[in-house]
Amino acid sequence: MSRRTYDPEFKIEAIKLVTERGYSLQQAADSLGVSKSVIAKWKQQYSAMGDVNMAFPGKGRLNPVDADKRRLEKEVRDLRIEREILKKAMAYFANPRK
Repeated sequence: MSRRTYDPEFKIEAIKLVTERGYSLQQAADSLGVSKSVIAKWKQQYSAMGDVNMAFPGKGRLNPVDADKRRLEKEVRDLRIEREILKKAMAYFANPRK
């Protein structure tokens, strides 16, 4: 059984049922055919991020903050490797063999 995926527009409309139209979580869940906990999770994600693209980045994509963090972590890893190579090269050239 595969997981169902929902586009960000569907998630926003589900949240609006609860926040703007006065539906309870259970009523919204029943009318949309999803579980109450899923809508509660979407609502929490949207409230925490405040932006559709950050709250629901999409399948296989990271929100901009996480993508930037991942890029910076990779850069730090690469710089550490480069530094180690340079240290070894300095040690090699500092002590010439006779």
